[in-house]
Amino acid sequence: MDSFMDGRLKLIQSKNGYRFSIDAVLLAQFVTIKKNDVVIDLGTGCGIIPLILLSTKPVGYAVGLEIQPDLAYQAARNVWINGFAQKMGVLIGDIKTPPLSPASIDVVICNPPYRKKDSGRMNPDPQRAIARHEILVSLDGILHAARYLLRAKGKLAMIYPVERLVDLMIRLRDFGMEPKRLRMIYPSITSEAKLALMEAVLGGKKGLNILPPLTDQGLFSISSPV
Repeated sequence: MDSFMDGRLKLIQSKNGYRFSIDAVLLAQFVTIKKNDVVIDLGTGCGIIPLILLSTKPVGYAVGLEIQPDLAYQAARNVWINGFAQKMGVLIGDIKTPPLSPASIDVVICNPPYRKKDSGRMNPDPQRAIARHEILVSLDGILHAARYLLRAKGKLAMIYPVERLVDLMIRLRDFGMEPKRLRMIYPSITSEAKLALMEAVLGGKKGLNILPPLTDQGLFSISSPV
């Protein structure tokens, strides 16, 4: 069990399997949440993103969807440990066929696998491999699920590699979602951007707002005064 956010959250994680990274934290910090929004995290892992949101933003109810039963069990335990049993549920299910009603969600969040199935070295640990490579779901599968779940004008928030950002923006429009907010993440002030935080609106009007960049780990950098 790890403590997080100055002890405000306690999280059970695998010792040797998949563990969340700063990417999930930055995504939770980035996404826009309105009061009483119903939120779903696709591929929730240990539940870190919705748990941060419940601790910091006015979420009405959160759902974590996870296909791996052992990770879903971790997330469910973390919900209970942190006292959010009345505010969050965990479902075991496939992102490609989410076990929820259509147009039932205000905000869809996803920290997806970044690499295509046939690219790069595959991690021998199944949990980590599924988290990093598109083994069980592709970008289109995620966007199809978001399109199915979102209410009109609902939002999708994702973090994605910059090298695949054009693909993401093109496919968002193909699925009827308009990119509205973009924030680039740079490992340092002298390096190229590696990741991007993107928020899109289902049926939104054209117009993209590019936010100030993040360097290193944003507010969570060692050099940050926060």
